[in-house]
Amino acid sequence: MKKVKYLILGGGPSGLTLAHSLIDRGVPQDQVVLLEKEPTVGGLCRSQQVDGAPLDIGGGHFLDVRKTDVLDFLFRFMPREEWNSFDRISRIRLRGQEIDHPLESNLWQFSKSDQVDYLESIARSGCIRGEPMPEKFADWVTWKLGDRIAEEYMLPYNRKIWSMDPAKLGTYWLHKLPDVSFRETLRSCLEGSPFGALPAHGTFLYPKNHGYGEVWRRMGDALGDSLVTDCPVQSIDLATRTVNDHWQAETIISTIPWTLWPGFCDIPREVSKAIKQLSVVAIDVEYVPETMSNPSHWIYEPDEAISHHRYLLRSNFCTNARGYWTETNAIRSRPTTGFRHHNEFAYPVNTLGKLEAVAHVLAWAAGNGVLGIGRWGKWEHMNSDIAVAEAMGEAARITSEITNK
Repeated sequence: MKKVKYLILGGGPSGLTLAHSLIDRGVPQDQVVLLEKEPTVGGLCRSQQVDGAPLDIGGGHFLDVRKTDVLDFLFRFMPREEWNSFDRISRIRLRGQEIDHPLESNLWQFSKSDQVDYLESIARSGCIRGEPMPEKFADWVTWKLGDRIAEEYMLPYNRKIWSMDPAKLGTYWLHKLPDVSFRETLRSCLEGSPFGALPAHGTFLYPKNHGYGEVWRRMGDALGDSLVTDCPVQSIDLATRTVNDHWQAETIISTIPWTLWPGFCDIPREVSKAIKQLSVVAIDVEYVPETMSNPSHWIYEPDEAISHHRYLLRSNFCTNARGYWTETNAIRSRPTTGFRHHNEFAYPVNTLGKLEAVAHVLAWAAGNGVLGIGRWGKWEHMNSDIAVAEAMGEAARITSEITNK
């Protein structure tokens, strides 16, 4: 039996950052252990060589440049000079052409008749008429953007990515979407240039000579004996906070999906009920060797006759690479003879009632000396830079509580 202060489950960006941040804040390294089920750390941000160049197995992952504390932290493991900087080019395929993202800021790229069609629809929307904001995402889309954008882009795209009725999604996560006002949309059409808030990764970094998984691999190596790979969780004794009958911790930090926990330990009925309310989307990432003649870094595809919902053109950001990869909800995937990586846990789904369910699970976990952080601990779709920032903040909170006791 090995006793430690902190036992971290899952070696993705959240788990790796928390481990290093705890050690940075004075926790002895031999009192921090991270267990990772795969032979390589990185979680959804792992990369592997495919057709002579890196491919990110979790889909498109890039480093946003807006959080300087996150950059300073990650540059310790992979210095700034090892990254290329790009101004984001992302597009949407709609009405037989490609329009820059976000759509509301770039309607001016359509013909005049199409612009009038979209603007007239937005002008009739519920938010313009002063109607109260709906609680369901499907209703919100029409309320905010009008029926044209809803029916041609937002609703089909979300049906593809989630493989469920968008009416089952809540609206509490809308802060993650670009918020472009009707005034800004109209002005962009009049002046022929985009207006409004830039989406995430407006400028992003990507490794010069590696896939995105390289920075996380180096973080894992830097943990030395504090990292244990090829070690899936098999059992958890909550009474003693013992994992796999081998590691006993004062605190367990879980970055792995709560939906796996019923297989590790006995869960109270009400908590089990809350866990069953948590939905997840599995994503297949497929490689296509043909190189597109297209300057985009990624392209959104709302056409429901096409199985995938996004293209990642790696030849435009990955050095000496060709081809592209696609992301497809696994339910929609079709047979392939090429490379495919299946991510059973890709996207947590923002269903109605999710916030209450997650709060119930986290309260039960905290009562048993278990903290949940990251994409799966909070059941929230976090970009990697957000996950790093959150884990750094959790380490500060944990260590300050110890200091104040």
